[in-house]
Amino acid sequence: MKKKKTFSGIYVAVLTIITYVPIILTVIYSFNESKSSVSWTGFSLKWYEELFRDREIKEALINSLILAGSSCFLAVVLGTLGALGIFKMLEKPEQYKAFAKINNVMGYISMLPIMIPEIILGMVFLAVFSFMDLPFGMLTLIIAHTTFCIPYVFSMVKARLVGMDKALAEAALDMGATPFQVFWDITLPLIMPAVLSGTMLAFAMSFDDVVISIFVTGAKVNTLPVKIYTKLKTGVTPEINALATMMLLVTLILLMISSILSKKWKKK
Repeated sequence: MKKKKTFSGIYVAVLTIITYVPIILTVIYSFNESKSSVSWTGFSLKWYEELFRDREIKEALINSLILAGSSCFLAVVLGTLGALGIFKMLEKPEQYKAFAKINNVMGYISMLPIMIPEIILGMVFLAVFSFMDLPFGMLTLIIAHTTFCIPYVFSMVKARLVGMDKALAEAALDMGATPFQVFWDITLPLIMPAVLSGTMLAFAMSFDDVVISIFVTGAKVNTLPVKIYTKLKTGVTPEINALATMMLLVTLILLMISSILSKKWKKK
């Protein structure tokens, strides 16, 4: 028993070191006065100042925010409507058997974009957009990002709908409320924490994406993660470390908000 506990402790310690030490070093060296990422010469914020003065980085940041916001909005609309559609089908007992298989198939299909390796998904998007003769740029980026963002919203909203008390909607209908009023006054407020949680997670995934973006971006449009990737080809600099630290901070904030909202609706 003691050996098992010792082994578990060692395993967790090794896993933690491998996962978090590189991230911690990146954050630490973003405050390094020297341009070298090998030796520490003193604390400085000059690399953050250089970062905020970089025009290309600012343009890439704006593109990333537009991309993440647009794909998130579309993912919220499509993912929420998809979850509501499947839930409505399963609400009718007489039709449950007919839609059970469809529901399972739709469940698997909806999760495919986040189960397929990103490099394969990027190649698929590249082939499809080339076949459709779509100009590569912000439009192709939004379509691709929306596709892999939808499952995050869909899965969370669907889980919330399954755990929701159906009697509330039925009581409202019995009292003369229209289906739209039931959705707006009852269903939407109840699923809103799940929608917001999925939105935060989808925004973070879209904002951080590199692999798919490389395949579908155009020559005139650069996202922040792609810009970081291209700069890394010339070596890791403290400016890149500062940028990575800022992105890490934004991602952690979004994931924390998503986690808080998720816990909030689970308690209801």
